[in-house]
Formats: sequence, structure tokens, C-alpha cells
Amino acid sequence: MSEQHVVITLTEIGKDFPDPANPKGAPRPALHSISAGIRTGVITGLVGPDGAGKSTMIRLMAGLLKPTRGTVRTLGMDPIGEAEALRHRIGYMPQKFGLYEDLSVQENLNLYADLRGVLGEERRVSFARLLEFTALQRFTERRAGRLSGGMKQKLGLACALLGQPRVLLLDEPGVGVDPISRRELWKMVEDLARSGLAVLWSTAYLDEAELCDEVLLLNEGQLLFDGPPKSLTDKVKARCMHVFGIEGNRRQVLKRALDQDEVMDGVIQGRNVRILLRDSEKHPDLARLGAGPDAGIRNVAPHFEDGFIDILGGGPGGESVLAERLTQIPLDGAVVIEAQHLTKQFGDFTATDDVTFKVTRGEIFGLLGPNGAGKSTTFKMMCGLLTPTSGTAMVAGYDLKRSGSAARQQLGYMAQKFSLYSTLSVRQNLDFFSGVYGLYGAKQRAAVEEMTEVFNLAQFLDAAPDTLPLGYRQRLALACAIMHEPSILFLDEPTSGVDPVTRREFWTHINGIVEKGVTVMVTTHFMDEAEYCDRIGLVSAGELIATGTPDDLKEMVAGGTRDDPTMEDAFILLVQQHAEERARTAKAA
Repeated sequence: MSEQHVVITLTEIGKDFPDPANPKGAPRPALHSISAGIRTGVITGLVGPDGAGKSTMIRLMAGLLKPTRGTVRTLGMDPIGEAEALRHRIGYMPQKFGLYEDLSVQENLNLYADLRGVLGEERRVSFARLLEFTALQRFTERRAGRLSGGMKQKLGLACALLGQPRVLLLDEPGVGVDPISRRELWKMVEDLARSGLAVLWSTAYLDEAELCDEVLLLNEGQLLFDGPPKSLTDKVKARCMHVFGIEGNRRQVLKRALDQDEVMDGVIQGRNVRILLRDSEKHPDLARLGAGPDAGIRNVAPHFEDGFIDILGGGPGGESVLAERLTQIPLDGAVVIEAQHLTKQFGDFTATDDVTFKVTRGEIFGLLGPNGAGKSTTFKMMCGLLTPTSGTAMVAGYDLKRSGSAARQQLGYMAQKFSLYSTLSVRQNLDFFSGVYGLYGAKQRAAVEEMTEVFNLAQFLDAAPDTLPLGYRQRLALACAIMHEPSILFLDEPTSGVDPVTRREFWTHINGIVEKGVTVMVTTHFMDEAEYCDRIGLVSAGELIATGTPDDLKEMVAGGTRDDPTMEDAFILLVQQHAEERARTAKAA
């Protein structure tokens, strides 16, 4: 593509910020001498670990930040000095898009049209086009706060597109959105790019990055890669392997694999363990993996995530300092979480409909489903945050309706939005939550010190949680949830928005504590995370539509052209099949 199609140029850009760990010290560079270009007609992915500088780069392009060094040109103009001229030509969708939740869909569109000077006939035509494009025509009177996560993102995209911008800057638009809605959102943005827009899509989902035409990969404020994702993936195609035929505990096999020098990264993938080798000629010692006599190793197709981890120098390893500090709970096979005909109604709307399942000690049980399917409602009933309309939620042998206080002492809870108090410092949050969970005096002080050491929080103790990088906020939230050593841990989308390296670190801790006998119930929209679960319950339209291991669910949709379906394939197809079945039943009634 010729030079005239480059619409954003960054030349030796640098940006410094005050250091949250040392506000009175020297500023900390967030970006170091970045030079790059964004072109029309393609989707450029912006990826990197938490704190790499992705949001900073987007804000510089949008004119919301001034560079410390270097120059930015957007559509040939200075985003700061010529902000008024650029205002109608840039569509910007930040991580936390500024929708007004008390306003309806139509009222939000009206507000953003006013702000962008879209009036008269142009407004009418734009509204009709965008509502059709996002399939929100039937929801114009619904308050934004009552939309599902996917619908909120579609409304955010519609607001960003008002005025027909030439550049679209999207800062992690897929965060908190289920796989079906993410595919729909991606298709919309892809159509926009093919029509001639320049699109920059920042993402923590590397399957999204793999679909981009070009990728900018940042780490610690430096540009490590600029080019088509396939050129990065090809570098590791001979080094991606499956350990297959595993007998026994996959988590232990993964841990042993990561302890071997030949392995730079590894994850659980269904019944297999996927590993990335440092050298294609040097395989790990299968005997040392303890995977069983029939275990073997074979080459598999690389993913963009493998290339991402490779260029960063490898994953975080398999040792969990947190797990080492916990007391072993006997793995006695007891049922410790149980839903019996669980139903929750809000007026005439049934959010959870007759859901039944059991979770045994030391098991990871994943609760998956589309936005608005009822999984969060089910999850909140299981940890005592909502009271069922009918049915029973049991935790550690306690009926949450009758003995909620006793049950809650047995569990730790990490909320989707972390439930940290932004007006308290990191130290004060640790003190507060340890007290809530019944720790006092010397025992409380010891627990706070231990969590500070385990999660490397000492440098941030006097800082507010909102000033921390997302990965450290996640570590703080997990520390607050587990410092009292609960036997059951509830995790509600715990890694939403964090990068793959931080996600691996988190799951190293989870795998480690489960080996200590802790039972985990988790919700997630990351399908690679779902592979870590021992069993999955898939929820759609308030109903539990499938239960089984990750491979069980994949096998339910295998066949025909899908010989080797992914977890995302299984999720989407099972939900679609359920929706079609409901539609047929309703039509026949």
C-alpha cells in the first residue's frame, strides 16, 4: 500500500509519567522512542503485556495526551494543536467507554451526536445506519445500564462512529464480552476497515490479534514487533508441541514441564498440555513429566500467542509461591459446592432457571455463558450475594439461605471489578479485607505481610489501587480474597482485560492452590482459561445446557468439517443450537 494511505504517524515518540511507587521521584517513561504508522483499509492490532503503554499510545493519537518527546501526526495534523479540526474525524472508544447508564440507547446517541455536531438530516440518517449496523433498533428505549456487555460495546462503537470518522481508535473493545458478541463486534469493525477506515484495535485477546492485518507489539514501552501476525507466528512453528496421552493430573504435568530448561512456556489444553520449546531439537524428558507410560509429544500448529510469549522471552514458570504458603486440605472427594434446582426471578424475568450441579473438593468448575445468559446471577447465588427465588445453594455443607454467615467464612470471593476500595491505599485494603474475613492482631499482621511478599506489593503499599497497573490490581484482589486461607474460592471473570503473561501467572497460582485442596468456581470469557477447568457448566438463557470436561463439550460439536473444534467453537455452537431449539419449541407452542 502506498504512503498516502498512512493516516497516523508516530516519530520517535516518548511519554513520561510520575512513578506511582515514588511520586516525588523522577518521572517514569511509559513509551520509549516509538516510530510506527497506521494505514487505511486494514485493522492494526495493538498488543502487549499489562502496563506496556498501549492506552498511552492511543491517547497520544487521539490528542488526549501530549508527547514528552517526538511527534504525532493524525491525518497530517497535530492532535493537540489542531484538536478542533480533528474532533469530527476521529472515532475514539476508550476502555471504559463513557456511556451514561441512566440514559437510554437513543438518549446516549443523541448526546454524542450533540457533542460531535451531527445535526438535522445527517443525524437522522446516521442514527438509522448505526442502529441497523449494530442491530440495536429494538433497544432504543432500553437504558444503557440494562444492556448486556456485548450490546454496551456495540452502542459504544455506534457513538464512536457518529460523524463518519476516518480513523477509529478502539482501546480493548472486547474486554468483558463473550465470544459470540466478540465475533459480531469484530465483523462490524472488519467491514468498516474494508470500507476504507483506518482502525487501531488494542486487545488482550491474542486470538483477536491473530486476525488483524498488522500488529504492533509493545513491552515496557518499547516496540518489539511491527508487521503481519503470521510473520511472528512462523518463527515458532517448529517449537509448539502437545504432550498427549496423559494419565493422571494435568496440572502436575504442566508444572513439571515448566520446570525443565527446554520448555519456555506451557498451558493446559483439554486433555493435553501445550508447550513451547526453546529449541525445536531439544525436547523435554517425558519420564520426568510423570505423564504416564503412554504419553508422547507431537508438533502442533502455532498460535499468535506462542509468538507473543516467545518474543517476551517466555512465560512466568510453574511455581506458585502462594500455594507453597497454604496448608494442605485433604482431597476427600466431598461435594463442597452444590446447586439444587436453583431459580432466580426478577419480576416476570427468569434469570436462572432450575440449575443443578455439584463440585467436589479440589476441583476447578467453570461457569460459562454469553453476556446476559444468567451465569453471573447463578454465580452470585452460589456465593451468597443473591437469594434464590427457589431451589438451594449449598457451600461447604451450609445452606446459604439459612446459614449464609457461616458459609461465607469458608470462602473467598474475587469480583469481576475487583471490589477494591479506591479511596483506601493498598495497605488499607489488605487490612480491611483481612478484618472482614476475621483476622485480627498478630495473625492479621502476619497475613498482610505474607500477601505483600507473595504478590510483590511492597512498592505500592501507600498507593491507591486505581493508580496501579491492571495486573497489580488483580494480584491485590486475589490477595484480599485468599489471605484467610479459604477452602473455596469464587472467581468472577478474574483476568478480564489482563495480558496473557499475567493470566499465566494467575493460573499458576490457581493450579497450585487447587493442588492444596482448595475448590475453585470461576466465570470467564477467555476460552483458553476454560481449558484449565476440570469441568464446565455452560449456561444459556438461564438454563444449564451442557456439563462436562472441556473435551466433552468439544466432542459434542465435533464432526463434519469440525474434526478438531476449539473451546470457542464448542461455546458458540452449543449456545446457537440451544437458541434454535428454544425458537422451534416456541413456534410449536
